Amino acid sequence: MSDILDILLAANFWAAALRIATPLIFGVLGALLCERAGVLNLGIEGIFTAGAMAGWMAAWLGAGLWGGVMVAALAGAAFGLLHAILTVPLGLSQHVSGIGVTLFATSLSYYTYRTALPDVSSPPRIEAFQPLDIPVLSDLPFLGPALFQQTALTFLALALVVAVGFVLYRTPLGLAIRAVGDNPSAVEAQGLSVMALRIGTVVAGSALMALGGAFLTMSAFDAFFFGMVNGRGWICIALTVFASWRPGKALIGALLFGAFDAFQVRLQTEVGSFVPGQVFLMLPYILSIAALVVVARKADYPRALLKPYFKGQR
Repeated sequence: MSDILDILLAANFWAAALRIATPLIFGVLGALLCERAGVLNLGIEGIFTAGAMAGWMAAWLGAGLWGGVMVAALAGAAFGLLHAILTVPLGLSQHVSGIGVTLFATSLSYYTYRTALPDVSSPPRIEAFQPLDIPVLSDLPFLGPALFQQTALTFLALALVVAVGFVLYRTPLGLAIRAVGDNPSAVEAQGLSVMALRIGTVVAGSALMALGGAFLTMSAFDAFFFGMVNGRGWICIALTVFASWRPGKALIGALLFGAFDAFQVRLQTEVGSFVPGQVFLMLPYILSIAALVVVARKADYPRALLKPYFKGQR
């Protein structure tokens, strides 16, 4: 028990939890925006992969790290636009379209990588984002190493939680986005375009999803390799429900999963010789499912989620 407490009270544990949570924060904010507008985006897993590959490739070709971040966001926005066109004006199944986008984006990313680097046995490395050393704050006891020695993309993710929350709950645009996900006919009655709001929100949300992938190749690692997303997109879909479509709760959910994952890694070193490693690998997912079951029953979901809307429809 004392060993477990030592793990939970260590600053490096919470630093690792925040690093693991960062791509999930980007992803769940993107999924939250899409679903707030009434569109389920199951293309998130493929958009993660596309963002990871596009950002890394741009940085490797000389665009710089922030140039890579912009390219990743544009790649995510492009796949988001594809999903939005299929589901909003055409009214196709959001489930089928989203899975199609995931398969298309993932396959296209792998194909592009193999075409650009046909003879490479190991992926080229880039100079990734490095942890920032913030004067005074980085030297604070516990908080310094846990919070203020992260990379720039982690701070960007935290800032976006505030920004998305502000836009959704403190601006007319946010009110329109929430309304179009609950009662699109009322939005149309106010003279606003349901189609434009939904398409724009899905594009913006997909750009945020791609930043989660960019974090993996440009901050957590320094290269792109197949399978690196490893189901993080699907975790974000579950975390969106856990968060009840609220940015603050989304941050908590991502940090909770990050803590579970960081905990299982450290727990393996303590009792790994007595318990099969697979038990530890599935631990964060089991705990996340348990937390989701507890919270999801009270979740207040957008009323028009998954429901296509056409102009003049009542």
